[in-house]
Amino acid sequence: MRLKSLSWRIAVPCAASALLVLTGCSPSVSVAAAQDSNNPACAPMMVSLPDTLAGAKRRTTTSQATAAWGDPSLVVLRCGVEVPGPTTTKCVGVNGVDWIIKEGDPNWTMTTYGRVPAAEVVIDPNKIPSSSILAELSNAAEKLPKERACVGPSDVENLPSAKAG
Repeated sequence: MRLKSLSWRIAVPCAASALLVLTGCSPSVSVAAAQDSNNPACAPMMVSLPDTLAGAKRRTTTSQATAAWGDPSLVVLRCGVEVPGPTTTKCVGVNGVDWIIKEGDPNWTMTTYGRVPAAEVVIDPNKIPSSSILAELSNAAEKLPKERACVGPSDVENLPSAKAG
């Protein structure tokens, strides 16, 4: 009887350990930190990020002020990237946040515009829709301090003209 009791005491912890190994989390996603990732203004955004994006679950990352969703990663976000200056690149407003969209092949990079620090999101639009990603991230990105906004042709049509002197 004693031998049976001893084997039970050994078997239970071994089984529990094996179960933990089999159900362990996905490994952390290796994401390079942005140059200004230690900017304290990134923190409010980072703690406001959603646990899921377009159905993809958030994963742990290896760097400060970064996030990733999906396994393999479908969305990668970095806060503290270079703040974009005036540009003619496509700019869209989503839920109060302006985003500059650079369409690459296959990945698109979407960077907040007019917010300091800036955040960027990289996705493959063939695997996850950009419109839902920006809508779901805008709540968190709105926490970054706003300094300016995108303008388009309609914003400058009625400017007073300079008088010739």
